[in-house]
Amino acid sequence: METYTDLKDLTENPDYGARRRDALEGLKGVEIDSPIIEHVNGLNSLPWCFTLQSCYGHFLYKGQDNPYNIEPLPITDSIDRVDYKIAYIALCIENSDAGRRLFEDLKTLTRIDPENVQFCCAEWFWERQVNSYALQVEPDRFKHEDRVELDYREALKIEKIRNEFFIRLKDLIKRHMTIVV
Repeated sequence: METYTDLKDLTENPDYGARRRDALEGLKGVEIDSPIIEHVNGLNSLPWCFTLQSCYGHFLYKGQDNPYNIEPLPITDSIDRVDYKIAYIALCIENSDAGRRLFEDLKTLTRIDPENVQFCCAEWFWERQVNSYALQVEPDRFKHEDRVELDYREALKIEKIRNEFFIRLKDLIKRHMTIVV
């Protein structure tokens, strides 16, 4: 599945309200990776956006084959390669003043590490829901993939960036929760 296409401008979306209600209803009973439940709930509490999909980012390696592993990578010299299921949040943003502010603020998260954090679109999301975007954490050279193999040292770096990304995203969400519409 291709997760990356170039960023598109917000466009008119007259069905936004109905789509948001349907998406939030569809999230009931869906399992969300525990480290990002607060992020997903926070975004969904903002009337000018809603989440579509998310993943905390999972590291699999010899001896750790749980596809939903959320444990930190061990400090060791016995791991050569790591299979990384990318960290991302896909969301739809309303074309409104508050939505445009969120859109601009989300762009700033790429500054954490421009070579490893992307703000983008995914064509298959956009075809289903205009104004859908994804923030993803993975090496730029793999930005079109949703699962990649990394050497251990690079995986440690990506883990650190992923952790910083989710801390900053949480802060951004909290700031937007204080916006009065």
